Amino acid sequence: MGSRDLEKNGDVNSSYNRYNSYNTQQPNHPVAPSGYHIESSARQWTSWLVPMIVVANVAMFIVVMFINNCPKNNFGFDGCVARFLGRFSFQPLRENPLLGPSANTLMNLGALQWDKVVHQHQGWRLITCIWLHAGVVHLLVNMLSLVFIGIRLEQQFGFVRIGVLYVISGLGGSVMSALFLQKSISVGASGALFGLLGAMLAELLTNWTIYANKAAALFTLLIMIAINLAVGILPHVDNFAHIGGFISGFLLGFVLLLRPQYGWLERHQYPEHARVKSKFMPYQMVLFFIGAALLITGLTIALVMLFQGKNGNDHCRWCRYLSCVPTSKWQCGN
Repeated sequence: MGSRDLEKNGDVNSSYNRYNSYNTQQPNHPVAPSGYHIESSARQWTSWLVPMIVVANVAMFIVVMFINNCPKNNFGFDGCVARFLGRFSFQPLRENPLLGPSANTLMNLGALQWDKVVHQHQGWRLITCIWLHAGVVHLLVNMLSLVFIGIRLEQQFGFVRIGVLYVISGLGGSVMSALFLQKSISVGASGALFGLLGAMLAELLTNWTIYANKAAALFTLLIMIAINLAVGILPHVDNFAHIGGFISGFLLGFVLLLRPQYGWLERHQYPEHARVKSKFMPYQMVLFFIGAALLITGLTIALVMLFQGKNGNDHCRWCRYLSCVPTSKWQCGN
């Protein structure tokens, strides 16, 4: 992963190093747990927020490519990919094999970088980086994952709760990424996407009693989570954003995705002696308060550490292996 000094050099090798400094966040396509029972009177929402987020991300990528203007910054079309696109053509593959803009363009438009957040007081990058993508490949993978996960959740829980989940999870992923990857830049929506995935797991656990095939649903979801997190140990993939987003979404899922216990919505159909007395089960309320407390405490501590300039690796020497495991095929380094 390249450093800031490498990004200032203009030769071919520095261009390659600039791309290596990207930490793209690319999850696989997790599957939703099956066997969920929805009561007949439960409200089903129309999903519009998730499609709007997809449109916003695609539009932002087009704007980024317009500003990037590969022909101008590469003295004509020398090395640019897809020249017929004019100023929308992609950076040379040696610099960005994901078919996208340069690292400098992403940095100028809001990519996450520790030094700029801490020393230049640009905390807004913790949010803006969620809306940037390193290339067409990166954008396509993330948006397909968002549609696959997000539409189902929005239909069941509404745009407000899913919108809050998306933003807070993205923030949590950005904070953890900045704490542990301080010499590289990071872009992508995967922290937010892993947050939705974590919220699915929390929703399964907190609404356990109304699932039809509990074991199958839990097993499927855990396998997909494990696969997606395992992909993050590859180089140039920001697994810290994945983990931070997942933890944030998991805890927030206990707060936002509670369902009334079975029979609550239809209680008026039953005689008085047979009606459900409480809307939520006691264990749901316990998980609610634990999730809220851990999320608020964890985010507060992480933000304080970040803005104090702390390095997460100083407090957890082995944590670097969560994002990249060196092998004979590649090195991790910075």
